[in-house]
Amino acid sequence: MAVPTPVPSRDELRAHLVRTMIAGDVATPRQNNLLHYRRMAAGSPKYQFGLELKPTWTERSVLEMMVERCGVDPNPRHVYGDDTIDPDITLDTLEAMGDRIGLAARRRENVLLATGHPATLTPVYQAVARALADAGCRVLTPAAGWTYEIEAGYGSLESRRIVYAEGGVAMLEGDDGRTHHTHDSRPMEAMLRELAGGATTAPGGRTGGESPVWPDLAIADHGWAGAAGQAGIDTVGFADCNDPALFAGAAEGKIDVVVPLDDGISPHHYAPMTAYLLGRAGLTATG
Repeated sequence: MAVPTPVPSRDELRAHLVRTMIAGDVATPRQNNLLHYRRMAAGSPKYQFGLELKPTWTERSVLEMMVERCGVDPNPRHVYGDDTIDPDITLDTLEAMGDRIGLAARRRENVLLATGHPATLTPVYQAVARALADAGCRVLTPAAGWTYEIEAGYGSLESRRIVYAEGGVAMLEGDDGRTHHTHDSRPMEAMLRELAGGATTAPGGRTGGESPVWPDLAIADHGWAGAAGQAGIDTVGFADCNDPALFAGAAEGKIDVVVPLDDGISPHHYAPMTAYLLGRAGLTATG
């Protein structure tokens, strides 16, 4: 049986986040950040994450918002190199996320969990899912097997389907049997249609599902979180400094909490953060 990771103090976790580059000086390229800010401001659907954001965003206002909510370098002339995430913002928002998860546990709420970063963040979500289930929450798993096609380059199409990791964490799997990174909001939209009692038929997918029930809380990232927030569900999630849409959604009041972090770090480095999150929520890691 795995030994639970001790809950670090705030100062210990801050040092860990900086040392592992989850926050602080991160490896996310500044030029990539600015490109994504520009595309989000231009209204590119891929960079909206399923949110219907106000049309008043500009590249400059997105940068200013990301300075405030993520801690990226405020210098608009910094256009090349690495960028930053303020570890104190990460800690503050992680604590806010923990407070909302703790409330869900006390209320025994219906919860959805989903990730577009299955290779790195799955253990974080699984730990939260298990702890919430142990507290009496219902972890929802709608639209399992729902399938659709994405453009894969050079005019080819690839299939993606919703699968659930142990504990009830939604993610996408391809025909190759591997889970895949995604920014797409369509899978969460399909899950919500099923929960609302609507059809979720797609080529190769299935129709029908659980009795209609609506989630009280979504814990997610990328388009999974954006679609949930757009639907009016309380949503908390993680986002990298090159993913401005969720931060913009928080600024507009559609997303409750966004924790800024580098979402591509080796999975074991997130264990102290997960322990801190569950400790803040008043929950114990299991499994």
